[in-house]
Amino acid sequence: MAVNGNTIGKLEDAEHTVHAHGKKPFKTEFANAFFDTETKVKIARALDDFGVEYIELTSPASSEQSRRDCETIAKLGLKAKILTHVRCNMEDAKLAVETGVDGVDVVIGTSSYLREHSHGKDLSYIIKTAVEVIEYVKSTGKEIRFSSEDSFRSDLVDLLSIYQAVDKSAEDTSQVGIADTVGVATPREVFDLVRTLRSVVRCDIECHFHNDTGCAIANAYCSVLGIGERNGIPSLGGFVARMLTQDRDYVKRKYALAKLKAVEDLVASAVEVNVPFNNPITGFCAFTHKAGIHAKAILANPATYEIINPADFGMQRYVHFASRLTGWNAIKSRCDQLGLDMTDAQIKQCTAKVKAMADVRRLAMEDTDIIINQFYRNLNSKQEQPLLDDLTVEEQQAFAKKEKELNGEPEMQKLKALANAHTNGVITDHVEAPDANGHGNGF
Repeated sequence: MAVNGNTIGKLEDAEHTVHAHGKKPFKTEFANAFFDTETKVKIARALDDFGVEYIELTSPASSEQSRRDCETIAKLGLKAKILTHVRCNMEDAKLAVETGVDGVDVVIGTSSYLREHSHGKDLSYIIKTAVEVIEYVKSTGKEIRFSSEDSFRSDLVDLLSIYQAVDKSAEDTSQVGIADTVGVATPREVFDLVRTLRSVVRCDIECHFHNDTGCAIANAYCSVLGIGERNGIPSLGGFVARMLTQDRDYVKRKYALAKLKAVEDLVASAVEVNVPFNNPITGFCAFTHKAGIHAKAILANPATYEIINPADFGMQRYVHFASRLTGWNAIKSRCDQLGLDMTDAQIKQCTAKVKAMADVRRLAMEDTDIIINQFYRNLNSKQEQPLLDDLTVEEQQAFAKKEKELNGEPEMQKLKALANAHTNGVITDHVEAPDANGHGNGF
């Protein structure tokens, strides 16, 4: 975000300059989207509970049902202000005002592409119509935002002429908006345009970004899950995550973060898609740690590999221990969870077996728990039992080969001796530090 050419350090400082309020459009342009009235009401209430300040609805001019939905949601008495998004013409504006919404966003294409191939209007028409519509909406007591469409492919002189005319003639324009309609802008271009626009208008500046080239969240720095036309727009979780790293106290105070997952699950269900596995905050991999060195550090201090605390969102981190990448610290943590009392030497030996088995077959968490528990039982058993009883002949042979290789390593021989000695009650838990070649770090 930018104001007067300076980067904003605190979101509170930016709130009334560049529009940093939560604004969530119902993006019915998404290919799978079909929101009936009941679903729209559920989503609107969920967004309101989360703490968004503006909910933007489909144009009432789109269809009769869209008009009725605007009226229904406008009457819910939500804390969030209800907006609708219409073309910049008097007919649409009057229809929007009649639905009872709190504000109207009027938009018109300003790039040469849209002026020639969409509405076919010239610059003077755009300015004249925009001023008339804005003055009408303001006269009804509604909030008004004037937005250009395809702003970043519009001629800068034309764009500033439009905004300057709007700002001058409609003194109390609530906001003006810029839109990266085809997702072509870079963060640097956004910074430059907002800084330039800031010198031309006195009102707040709202921004709308698409994700065609992957820069939407960076450019926005919000539609739920980023659902929208083509590749969507900034996701709610991604945008909140970006803000949280900038000003954690402000974001925690402003939004009910623990409700984020419920909101995104609701929208995902409504459009019949899964929340992406790598979705910021709510994706199932968001707080999963797999590599051994990561697990060790995370268990000691989560801030080593997490910039966001999952507890802020009612989420939990997960240290993945069912793979060849696991480290003994992750296995030790799992042993503690399972209530198994083993020495470090025994845990390292167990870890080596888990890693060997993971080289043979894909392990689920349940498989790894079975291996750990069976290893623990074998420590005090006269007859060692297989770690997994459903291995194929080929898997048994491959695992036997892996075990043979492991047993031939000096470090494993040392760990096995220490583990056996402790089982027999001969020595203490002491394990020697890794030598100069790093032996001891691998398990």
